[in-house]
Amino acid sequence: MRREVGHISTLLCGLFAALGLFSACITDEDYSTALSDRLTFSTDTVAFDTVISGQPTNTRTFMVYNRNKKALRLPQISLESGVASDFRVNVDGTFLENGSAGDFEIASEDSMRVFVEMTAKTSDSDTPIETKDKLIFTAESGLSQSVVLTAYGQDVIPLQARTISQDTLLSAQRPYQIFDSLVVSAGATLTISEGVRLYFHPDAQLIVHGSLNVQGSAASPVVMRGDRLGNMFSDQPYDRIPGQWGGIVLCEESFGNKINHADIHSGTFGLRCDSSDIQQEKLRLENSIVHNVSGDVLHARMANIFVGNSQLTNAGGNCVTLYGGYSTFVHCTIGNFYAFTGGRGVALEFYNSDGDIRLPLERADFLNCIITGYSADEIMGHPSDRYTDEAFNYQFRSCLLDTPEYEDDNVINCLWDGDDNEVSRDENFYPEFDLDKLVFTFQLNASSPAVNAADAGITRQYYPEDMNGRSRFGDEGPDMGCYERVAEENENNHTTRKNQWP
Repeated sequence: MRREVGHISTLLCGLFAALGLFSACITDEDYSTALSDRLTFSTDTVAFDTVISGQPTNTRTFMVYNRNKKALRLPQISLESGVASDFRVNVDGTFLENGSAGDFEIASEDSMRVFVEMTAKTSDSDTPIETKDKLIFTAESGLSQSVVLTAYGQDVIPLQARTISQDTLLSAQRPYQIFDSLVVSAGATLTISEGVRLYFHPDAQLIVHGSLNVQGSAASPVVMRGDRLGNMFSDQPYDRIPGQWGGIVLCEESFGNKINHADIHSGTFGLRCDSSDIQQEKLRLENSIVHNVSGDVLHARMANIFVGNSQLTNAGGNCVTLYGGYSTFVHCTIGNFYAFTGGRGVALEFYNSDGDIRLPLERADFLNCIITGYSADEIMGHPSDRYTDEAFNYQFRSCLLDTPEYEDDNVINCLWDGDDNEVSRDENFYPEFDLDKLVFTFQLNASSPAVNAADAGITRQYYPEDMNGRSRFGDEGPDMGCYERVAEENENNHTTRKNQWP
């Protein structure tokens, strides 16, 4: 038996040796050294756009193809800048140590995947600084081909576990990156000047016990967003995905908060106003966008708030939720066209109680507003069945309402956003939403019933110009909502602020 096994082993060794020689001969013959046999790449440039300097990026990938009839040997794949490069590369499982590696092979009609990430060097610059390199593929024939790697490094001012305990001004320099939330203590005011960008780390919030004073402008709004600057996948920035950071909390003892010309988007929620004395104004939000959150865009509980000339759109919860209090909305576009799975709420929901708790709705007025969404009923009012004597005071005046038509003394000169209209719901807006790229623009379609339908007296009293500073009296009449429509042929001649973020 032992001799038999040894005999078989000898035969197998001889067979493997013969196959090895045969394979080596075929391998040598099947490798090309012709200059005409080139690699093909899925892209000629890997662009990271703007990244935060000093912090590693997410990983980008691309494919390398050999579409030739013979295999190719690559003695070297290297970064042009070598060890000094800001980029790090892995080719088919092999890391380019010190920017270079060798002995790669690609069989005929085969491919390999390249992984690229980078960390931009800090530069002490307020503006982004470009960094560029080339990934060079050198074939056995001597032919060199390359893919360009590029990014812009943006230095930031880090704020970690920071509490504002005295009056403080954040001015427009480089962006601020917020870790572990930014807290404004009672008695302190945080003022944010025009053009300031606040990049919040996941779950970080702006928590205000004192006061917040945001002083943006139409040309240079204050931006509050997540700090992930790259793409989740090709052509889909993280910035268009909700839940990238927390949101803004105006605590019980916080009053006199003013937010003007701000762009607040892609948080877990937008603005939360905690219960407080409704005899004092808690929040005045004007000329602002709050958009694309996984919870409520604006949630106010027993608070005194005023919202004007603003866009409150796209929520996994509601765009506006009111529990009692005293609120006024003028020339606002409130629309729920949330595009993500997991359901969505409605454009507007209001209550005068919460279970056994009385929350009198002293006033909820909506003037010259658009309130709409994907569903056939985007407005939900809930008077208490238990506390029938509790205040439940609301008014819709000269608004476009996406709810089944009904008669009510609290509904004055309103239009109904239903299927009987020439256009309705998302069709009210121009251009149409790009759901693949998650781009939503809430300028008005020429055929929208909201065009020229606002109450001119209310417009003159509050907002004769729209959010972008455009006169509302340049045509037959002011439009409902926060944007005055511009004729299509003239749109390219106007600079408007739209929620189409890079």
